Amino acid sequence: MPPRQRIAVTIPAGPKLQDTIDLVKWAEANGYEDGWMSDSGPPDSLTMMAALAAHAPTLRLGIAVVPVYSRTPAVLAATANTLGQLMPGRVVLGLGSSSQTIMDQWHGVPMKKPLTRVKETTIMVRSMLAGEKSNFDLSTLYSKGYSQAPLEEEVPIYLAALRPKMIEMAAEIGDGVIFNMWPKEALPKMIEHVHIGAERAGKDPNEVEVVNRYLVLVTDDKEAAVEAFRARMAPYYATPVYNDFLAWAGYADVAETISEGWAERDREKTMGALSFDLANEIAVIGTADECRERIRWAGETGIHTHIIAPLPAAAEDVQRTFEAFTPENFPR
Repeated sequence: MPPRQRIAVTIPAGPKLQDTIDLVKWAEANGYEDGWMSDSGPPDSLTMMAALAAHAPTLRLGIAVVPVYSRTPAVLAATANTLGQLMPGRVVLGLGSSSQTIMDQWHGVPMKKPLTRVKETTIMVRSMLAGEKSNFDLSTLYSKGYSQAPLEEEVPIYLAALRPKMIEMAAEIGDGVIFNMWPKEALPKMIEHVHIGAERAGKDPNEVEVVNRYLVLVTDDKEAAVEAFRARMAPYYATPVYNDFLAWAGYADVAETISEGWAERDREKTMGALSFDLANEIAVIGTADECRERIRWAGETGIHTHIIAPLPAAAEDVQRTFEAFTPENFPR
């Protein structure tokens, strides 16, 4: 059976844990089913997930995603085991390669062979979660003799992906696929590669859950919000992984100009390459009805779980954005 449509609140709500606790309580009370968090900086997502367990007794909590370079498979398996005991049946471990900025610069860990590293990490973590003693000598990872008790309820592993090879591997090896930051016209062909990977593994493509984080803002001033998005996010597409993705998605000239502008430290050139129209194809900005229609389209195209991540804005606009997707306002 195909996964049903789910709406998720993005977390954390800021640097203070209490703000995130307040947000998940509000989300649960107002009909949200999921909370999904990233793992790029403080507060630490896996620690935060454990802290939220008692405050969100029905929400499914997911990580989108833990970089496979910043924690070893044994650490990931041990952490997932703890989270699985705290929240049986309500945890999703999302793994991905992250970006060169986060890995190479923040962590000082070279981002080598990302597809292979994600695949091998997934194989190892899944084996460890099943209670098997490790016996791995792979091309990017090694582990001998590690073991832990298996969980009564499985912790599924979802994989982040953007381009064809990684998307296909994610659908083939992972239990689900996680997308992020795509221009609208790229989504149908991304879904095609989910189906290719699923079929390769003998799965029903329609049963592979696809999760997506949307940058959303319900606002009465769409033009100002899109301009703010352009200024904030154009440099994001200068990172090699997202620059290559933008080129593959059909915007090779834009990707090249952004890369050049960033290398030249020319912010105007970098931002200028991300046109208003293209920014509006990536972000979900506008009235509540416009935003809902866009996410409804994505659901019809192949996304199952929709993470609502409000763009930086006044508190009242952030709240309006979350409220626009409660079951009362966005029936599923």
